[in-house]
Amino acid sequence: MVVGVIFAVAGVVTYFIVSNELASENITVSKDASYFAGKDVKGPFTAYSEAETISKHALEATGGKTYAQLAKDDPLRTTAMQASFLRASLFTSVVAFGVAALAAVLGVMLFLIGWSLRSLARTAAPPGTTSESAVSATA
Repeated sequence: MVVGVIFAVAGVVTYFIVSNELASENITVSKDASYFAGKDVKGPFTAYSEAETISKHALEATGGKTYAQLAKDDPLRTTAMQASFLRASLFTSVVAFGVAALAAVLGVMLFLIGWSLRSLARTAAPPGTTSESAVSATA
């Protein structure tokens, strides 16, 4: 049960830390985004939406080419590289939100399993008796 509580608390705390750090960057989802346009980037969905919009803008700027597809001396390669870094950063926060949520849910599950096992242990046969004698004594 203790491990469950630790996981749940760590997951929730991590989720809020990532959210606060992301919010402190003052990123706003682009107005032409498919989802959450104009919203502050504070959570996994807004971060994902902005990452996808950055990709769209970078591909428009580079004529549909990615960083790897551009020639090494192409000046647009810097734009593609910066977009790639920004996207990676936003996707890292999306993954961090997911791991934090997983830890919190796993913590709750571990707590419930521990609580259930403790409850079952209390209702088990008293020491020195077999489960068959405990059943026949209650019948």
